[in-house]
Formats: sequence, structure tokens, C-alpha cells
Amino acid sequence: MERIVKMNKAKCEIIRDSMQNYKKYAIPPAQLIIADVPYNVGNNFYGSNPMWYNGGDNKNGESKFAKKAAFNSDFNFNLYEYFHFCHKMMKKEDTSKQGRGRSSNSPCMIVFCSFEQQSILIDAARKHGFNNYIPLVFIKNYSPQVLKANMRVVGATEYALLLYRDKLPKFRNGLQIDENGKNIRGTGHMVFNWFTWEKDGKDIPKIHPAQKPVKLLKKLIETFTDEGDVVIDPCCGSGSTLRAAIELNRNAYGFEIDRNFHARAMNEMLTWKPSEQMTFDDFKGGEKR
Repeated sequence: MERIVKMNKAKCEIIRDSMQNYKKYAIPPAQLIIADVPYNVGNNFYGSNPMWYNGGDNKNGESKFAKKAAFNSDFNFNLYEYFHFCHKMMKKEDTSKQGRGRSSNSPCMIVFCSFEQQSILIDAARKHGFNNYIPLVFIKNYSPQVLKANMRVVGATEYALLLYRDKLPKFRNGLQIDENGKNIRGTGHMVFNWFTWEKDGKDIPKIHPAQKPVKLLKKLIETFTDEGDVVIDPCCGSGSTLRAAIELNRNAYGFEIDRNFHARAMNEMLTWKPSEQMTFDDFKGGEKR
């Protein structure tokens, strides 16, 4: 295990081990788990990624990534085991009474997935205590699929599921409370189930082909946690979730078994130093995200 401590007052640990061994590290229970399960696309992982072509341009022909898998976990990932351990790492349900219009402090889990996977994930999650879900949609203003000459209607969305047990989880929508403990009229807003997918700038290193934008992750973390809460990413890959969390003064913990991704997350994503961006020629595959 290696540790990085302290950004603001938050604590961050990225552990080179499997999430199944979480008890060894005395990690506090999570208010929010952000997970990115394999999309089970096998040898077509790069099918909607510019890396399918040399230099990202279909005029240059197919690259070495065409018709290739990116992760071993696309073939041997155990979804039910995954939810079992995520459930164990989360806080218990909040049993306190909340005022009218206020959320509980119960935890939740956000799982990025493909559209086709949602029913499978919902079923597996229910078997491990996640009885409720809200679908989330992320809207892009671009699509790498335009690289495919035969495509006319292209995908420009990503998907996730917000999973929770019984009580609606903690969410923060700007509601303000006066000195008497009453809601202040006119504060608070609806939390939509769709978000804008904003690309990160050059200050965020590109480490992983399935890396989620820090800007987007910060929106999710701000919505479902408070400062000082614990955020866990069970397969943290690039470390972008951890960076988003500690920039918001949340305590962040992540597991990553791949040596290459773990080292780059430690040395690039979580040190705030400029780094070389991943190119089409230098990527070496490992475990998911």
C-alpha cells in the first residue's frame, strides 16, 4: 500500500491491492462509492475510441488497438462479488428523522456502465441490498464514433446508475436552513438525472482509456457528499475519482491492482504535476479504469 496525504484537510490513499482485501487497511466506510465496471465489450473495446485508428484518424488505417481488448477483467470480471464488497464498504443506513424536503444521510453508489448493462446491474445490485436505483445520463457535445465512415447516427452519451438501499441518499441541492432549523424559502433546486460531460483540460493527465473527467466527477461528489465525507473507488485506475474528491476536501480511498496504472496515478494524477499525455502508441493495457 502507498499513501498520499494531504490535500487541504482531506486524506487520500491509493492501495495497490484488490478491493476484496479492504479490511486489511482499516478504511472508514464510504458515503459514496464511484465505480466503473467493465463494459464487457471484449475485443471491441476501442470500437468507439479514436485509438482504433493510427493517430486517431480513420484515413491512416487501423492501429494495433483495432479488434483488441483493453482489460483482462472484460473476460473474468465477477459482478456479484463486486457488489458484495461494495456493499460491505458503505456506511450503514441513516436512521435519524429528517425535516420536510430534506434528504437523509444515507450512502449511495454510482456505477458507470453501458446502456445495455443496466438491467443486469440492477438485478445484481438488488441481490446485495441495493433495492433502488436512478438512471443517470451524461451528455457530450462530441462523439468519437464519427470516425467510423459508415455511421450516421452516433452515440454522444454515457450512462450510470445511482444505487441505494432503502432511503433516498444524501444529496446537496443548495437548500439553506435558518437559525430555527427551518428551510429557507426559495433555496434548493431540483437535481436532474442528467449531467453535461465536460472534457478535462491539459492540467489533468490522460492515463487511462476509460478515464472519467475530473470536472464531471466533482459534480457528482458535490451533489451526494459533504466536506469530510469518504469517497471510495474500488478500481481506481487513473485516480481521477480520488483527485476530484480531495480537491473538494473529501477523504478519498482507491484500489488498483495494475502496477502501471497505480504508479501513474500516484506520480501524475495525485501529485498535481504536469505529465506526459497518453498517446496512441504508449498505452499498455491493464485492469479496468
